[in-house]
Amino acid sequence: MQDSRRVEKQDSKGFFKSFNKSDLDETTKYAIMFFYAALILISGFFFNSMGEIIDGLGKIIVARSVLVSDYMAIGNIGATLVNCGLTTLASIIVAKIADVEMDGLTIAAIFTIAGFALFGKNVYNIWPIYLGTYLYALYTKERFKKYSAAAFFGTALGPLVSQISFGAGLPLVQGIILGCIAGIIAGFIIPSMAAHFPKFHQGFSLYNIGFTAGMTGFLFMSFIRAFGRGHDTLNIALSGYNFEFTIYLSIMFVSMIILGYILNDKNFSGYGTMLKRSGQAPADFVALDGFGLTLTNMGVIGLMSVAYVLLVKGDLNGPNIGGILTIIAFGAFGKHAKNIIPIFIGVFLASTLFSLIPGTSIPAPGALTPVLAALFGTTLAPIAGEYGWLAGIIAGFVHMVAVVNTAYLHGGMDLYNNGFTGGLVAACLVPIIDGLIKGKRKLAKANN
Repeated sequence: MQDSRRVEKQDSKGFFKSFNKSDLDETTKYAIMFFYAALILISGFFFNSMGEIIDGLGKIIVARSVLVSDYMAIGNIGATLVNCGLTTLASIIVAKIADVEMDGLTIAAIFTIAGFALFGKNVYNIWPIYLGTYLYALYTKERFKKYSAAAFFGTALGPLVSQISFGAGLPLVQGIILGCIAGIIAGFIIPSMAAHFPKFHQGFSLYNIGFTAGMTGFLFMSFIRAFGRGHDTLNIALSGYNFEFTIYLSIMFVSMIILGYILNDKNFSGYGTMLKRSGQAPADFVALDGFGLTLTNMGVIGLMSVAYVLLVKGDLNGPNIGGILTIIAFGAFGKHAKNIIPIFIGVFLASTLFSLIPGTSIPAPGALTPVLAALFGTTLAPIAGEYGWLAGIIAGFVHMVAVVNTAYLHGGMDLYNNGFTGGLVAACLVPIIDGLIKGKRKLAKANN
């Protein structure tokens, strides 16, 4: 993980410039993160009573949690928000204890946990992953903070713990023990795997751990199926609450814009510069542009994402709100208002086109899978940022076609299925796009 206080970025002339953006102390950054996590937790009590929340949390904890398991439908809205708040707060506390800097990558990790705590991560299944990564740090004689991002993002495999614990048909105690062991092993091996995969997609898929977790989930799922314990993916999702969640999310994202405005010396100066960045990882906006402007960017793309879901007549439910929160998460590390739009367009065009063709496996844009593909497919935003809108639209289009075929490989136990798919799409598309651009330049040079 890079040092966010000193980030090198290549300018248009090919030289390197250093940036020093220690605009807020760590205590203030942590306080803001705590505020939003606590806000989510407390808001749960506006939807359900204490008794309903406790009952709902019980259902959430023992759920299989494989894709797609909307905790709002499995438990209730209040319990889901409380689970989200508790899981996020716990992760922030872990980061604080480990003395992890609240840079762009850590913010991305924490808000990603918040997003997936609506449909797959819970206060039970994240801990074996953390323990496994901690044991890896002990084994390598390194501090946990070095692998904190791998631990936080590695909770994508929370469903591995839950599925073995409660969904494999094992006696309860045996299932819990085996589920936790599997989670510890996953957490132990993720850091070393994650260190190698960025070379595969060259940083053009922002969800590197999503690809890593997909490969890890594939390995575990192969063994599970070999023992005759295979399972189907799920498709559980809530509907009918768009009005309430539009207000809820709008308040949250507008508050980010306003707070970011205040922290950025009461202006939006520098946002145009941020929009010129490709977003190719590593792209720590906190280091490059400051915490305040980063917070504003998170709020802006959050509102844009809500608007997209509403425009395509999708539902604001656990999975889709999780996708929105993941977009704002990476508003601190690679995504901005300019490079996510082409991905939205590409996914929309693919889902619209194929839904008109009888017998295809891709539904209309407002259905759960295409909406998730649009939201999480923004992992490919750096392609649009680096190669332009047309390349981004093509990336979104290909992503939509590919993502419906990948969940089977890991049995839905990698919550970042779009990250897994995005890694594959980036690895295939970027060399082709790069080759075409270089070929065009050579041809133009020859003609001149």
